[in-house]
Amino acid sequence: MNEAVVADTTRARKAWAVLATVLDPEVPALSLRDLGIVREVVDGGETLEVVLTPTYSGCPATEVISQSVIDAIDGAGLGPVRITMQRAPAWTTDWISDDGRRKLRDYGIAPPGPVMPGQGVPIRLVGRRAAVAVACPRCGSDQTEQLSAYGSTACKSLYRCVACREPFEHFKPI
Repeated sequence: MNEAVVADTTRARKAWAVLATVLDPEVPALSLRDLGIVREVVDGGETLEVVLTPTYSGCPATEVISQSVIDAIDGAGLGPVRITMQRAPAWTTDWISDDGRRKLRDYGIAPPGPVMPGQGVPIRLVGRRAAVAVACPRCGSDQTEQLSAYGSTACKSLYRCVACREPFEHFKPI
């Protein structure tokens, strides 16, 4: 392979724009860029390399995400493309864009707050009342309770708003 060309080529910029349209298969309100799992796009001359960091190492959607990226890049005429999985540093919910957090809220999922040093743990069992209030994405109330540590996927937990009584999922901060 040729030495990598500067990552900010026209082709790489076009690829970034295309990746903003590729939706996450588990949370289709967010693009892969919104989610922060696209780490880098490198124009290597002949091949375009897209570097992805999965939300967690056992993410069952990793293969679907990789294929979606390949299909989108090839469909835009920017290929061939190679996917590289970069697992370190590990993905963190801090990588979700501000627009992505808004989209989560609009979709009915409470976005994660920032991960504070020493406080972020990937999976933790807690009582019904969370140590940190999770605002309801529907009415905005902080009077919420956790119903289950796990929602529809391992990266989300199930909550209920005490004020409006509506259930919602919370994207866990990790």
